[in-house]
Amino acid sequence: MTRTVILGGRKIRYELQRKKVKNVNLRIRADGSVSVSASRGVPEEKIEEFLLEKAGVILRALDRFEEERKKMPPPARYEEGERFPLFGQSLTLHLLKGTKNGAAQDGTALTLTVTNPDDFELKKRTLEKYADQRCKEAVTEICETVYPLFAARGVPYPELRFRRMTSRWGSCRPKAGILTFNKRLAACPVPCIEYVVMHEFTHFLHPDHSARFWEELTSFMPDWKARKQALDRNLPFPEQEEPTVGT
Repeated sequence: MTRTVILGGRKIRYELQRKKVKNVNLRIRADGSVSVSASRGVPEEKIEEFLLEKAGVILRALDRFEEERKKMPPPARYEEGERFPLFGQSLTLHLLKGTKNGAAQDGTALTLTVTNPDDFELKKRTLEKYADQRCKEAVTEICETVYPLFAARGVPYPELRFRRMTSRWGSCRPKAGILTFNKRLAACPVPCIEYVVMHEFTHFLHPDHSARFWEELTSFMPDWKARKQALDRNLPFPEQEEPTVGT
């Protein structure tokens, strides 16, 4: 259900979800949406008090996301000469007509071959398929590289999944033995991807974000903070939560 609250003289809309949770939880997304989850036993007055207490956090996050949205590049048109990010590089798109659909990188050139260069959806699907495959290959290779650290701690090799997510770079389901990664990582520099992989693997040892989790992560990757900062600058869409990599 949608509710409104006045914070700092601004009318803020938020989505209230009733769930079986112990605490009142706040989530602020990069698209400017705000959601609150609370158990059915929590009165709405208490929820509003909670939001008033968090007013500074909420307003700062909304302002920051608004500024970041202004910096986002315009939507892709998939036209000759357009620039596309791939593993931290800015590649120049070259569009060709051919009998088969596909894409290939040569240095800083990205050639997109399609049967109909005027078909926007065809170009979009073809390029996304290529980037998704490159992402899967890169992330899988990094997982295989870091895994011996966790195999030594008795962690079975996980099932890897990939999907396009809007609020997190990755997630871990320790009990199920599943790691899920955002296909958008294909646009990020490799050191940032390595951070996401190491972060998610560390959740097999510590499912939460306790002090022990961060200590463990630091022991594996001492420069993780710099990598995370670079990741946050790269594509500013994850949630206003610490960290932007999910559990």
